[in-house]
Amino acid sequence: MARIALITGGMGGLGEAICIKMAALGYQVVTTHSPGNTKANEWLAGMEQQGYKFRAYPCDVADFESAQKCIAQITQELGPIDVLVNNAGITRDMTFKKMDKVNWDAVIKTNLDSVFNMTKPVCDGMVERGWGRIINISSVNGQKGAFGQTNYSAAKAGMHGFSKALALEVARKGVTVNTISPGYIGTKMVMAIPSDVLESKIIPQIPMGRLGKPEEVAGLVAYLASDEAAFLTGANIAINGGQHMY
Repeated sequence: MARIALITGGMGGLGEAICIKMAALGYQVVTTHSPGNTKANEWLAGMEQQGYKFRAYPCDVADFESAQKCIAQITQELGPIDVLVNNAGITRDMTFKKMDKVNWDAVIKTNLDSVFNMTKPVCDGMVERGWGRIINISSVNGQKGAFGQTNYSAAKAGMHGFSKALALEVARKGVTVNTISPGYIGTKMVMAIPSDVLESKIIPQIPMGRLGKPEEVAGLVAYLASDEAAFLTGANIAINGGQHMY
């Protein structure tokens, strides 16, 4: 029976690449979308035309009760979740001087609280079954910081602290917990940055001289989800073209 992989925020550029990669490897792929997302069915239909029969469930990942209900519905309809990829995230960039509590809370809740909200309902089941993979998608800016991103950098750094602590708790139970920290990847969010800023300020920081590809990050997710990665836990793997080495 195919293992079930849940990718939060799977309808975005990086999330979609992860969904496609996992499906190609034989996983039954499930994703979440924001409640009220009117384009969810359109996305599912487009994916099905490409041969991918994904399932999608409405879920406010920033809300604990919504996450619990979503996981319960998936488990009841499809079975227990074997691989959880916490990928959902937002940005609300501004200098700390201009940042208000609303924009701080929005990013912390969506990017960091969501990791607790989605992991809590699935972790015990993974432990009981003796197998599970929890993969948290962080960011290079969680390691090196970024101007105008105190909220985002704090949330993304917090994801790895969560990963290390939980990895220690479940290490003997066949469950691994890891973080991936991508650099600048050619997603819609990054491509929305003005081209002159990309060319003059961002790409020159990347030794490889280019943006990463969503498929490259998806390949790393696939490895961490595999049986071959059973001895890898509590790690933060940087995939940033050499932009930040540590």
